[in-house]
Formats: sequence, structure tokens, C-alpha cells
Amino acid sequence: MPTHGQAASPPQAFDSRQFRDALGEFATGVTIICARTGSGRYVGLTANSFNSVSLDPPLVLWSLSGQSASLAAFETAERYSVNVLSAGQSELARRFSRPHEDRFAGVGYRLGWADAPLIEGCAAWFECVHHTRHRAGDHTIFVGEVATCERASGHGLVFHHGRFGAVVPMRDA
Repeated sequence: MPTHGQAASPPQAFDSRQFRDALGEFATGVTIICARTGSGRYVGLTANSFNSVSLDPPLVLWSLSGQSASLAAFETAERYSVNVLSAGQSELARRFSRPHEDRFAGVGYRLGWADAPLIEGCAAWFECVHHTRHRAGDHTIFVGEVATCERASGHGLVFHHGRFGAVVPMRDA
């Protein structure tokens, strides 16, 4: 038995399915992160790892698998956009999460300050300048300093228990 001030040995290991199932209890927002590559083409992917970091300076983070075909593009991007999807955009989330010849074909967007797509119909948008990145396990964590942001009306898309859903405010008790 450990004495006061000593750490106990770690408990028995768990498998990746148990880990994923436990993480599934935490509802997350759903975003599409976009950037322009050095060759001028746009890349975009679905990410639910988006989170705030700091208000001063305004920092956000998101992470990307080391196996992602888009990793190199985001590692070299100086600016990017974060599109917070609205409740009616689950098909866009699916489209940008799977291989697709041109994920942006037929998708309405405009270009903002970051020269990266700001997708129409989203609940919010953030345009970021690369701040830092860190390799952690099998992912890279990207931290961006927010240069511009906008909010629209409506409800955000969430991911919970492996399914998409909508944010529904609870009534105060």
C-alpha cells in the first residue's frame, strides 16, 4: 500500500474500445477545419477535438491524427479556419470525414482573412493564425490564435455516443 505522498501503481490496463466508449460520454461540438495549401488548393476535415484554450490571448486548439493525409498541409499552414457546424450540417460532417475527390465541390463558402473556406450555414467561424503545435501520442495538437470570429443564430451540431445530435437548451429548474 502506498504511503502518503507516493503514487499508487497504475490500475490494470484497458483496451482502446473501452477508452473510446468512455470518451463517447463527453458530447463534443463538430467542426470542419480548413486551410489553403502552398499549391493553392483547399483542404478541409471534420474535427470534434476543437476546444478553447485562452481568452487573452484568444487561443483555440484541435488535434489531428498522425495518419491523416492532410497532416502535412496543416503543419505548413500559417492560417486556417474553424467552421463550427450547425445542427443541420451532419452530412457535411460525414463528407469531410471520409475520402472524397473534392470535398468542397458544391459546398457554399466564402473566403475570409485566413484565405481559407468559411462554410455557409455554420453556427460560428474562427479564423486563426498558427500559434504552436505539439506531438502527443498518435496525434498532433494545433493551437491557433484567433484573428477573427463570428457567430450565427441556431444550434450547434454535437457528437455523442458515436452519433450526431443537436444542442437543446435545458430549462432552468
